[in-house]
Amino acid sequence: MQKENIEITTEYISLDKLLKFAGIADTGGQAFMMIEEGIVLLNGAKVQEKRRKVYAGDVVTVDGQLQLTVVREEK
Repeated sequence: MQKENIEITTEYISLDKLLKFAGIADTGGQAFMMIEEGIVLLNGAKVQEKRRKVYAGDVVTVDGQLQLTVVREEK
């Protein structure tokens, strides 16, 4: 499984925006579809909310092949 850290500068990022920011989804619609299909897990659980808040320390897994760990960029 490929693992990456995604740095955010805000307190949180919505799941759909994270998928776009990481380059996994080209559009918000594509991100929503991935979430609806159940291939996106947040901390090991399927997500129902497309705009679920993702915080530093959370782990997003996509299709069992990519693991994104969200980290907060220190200023």
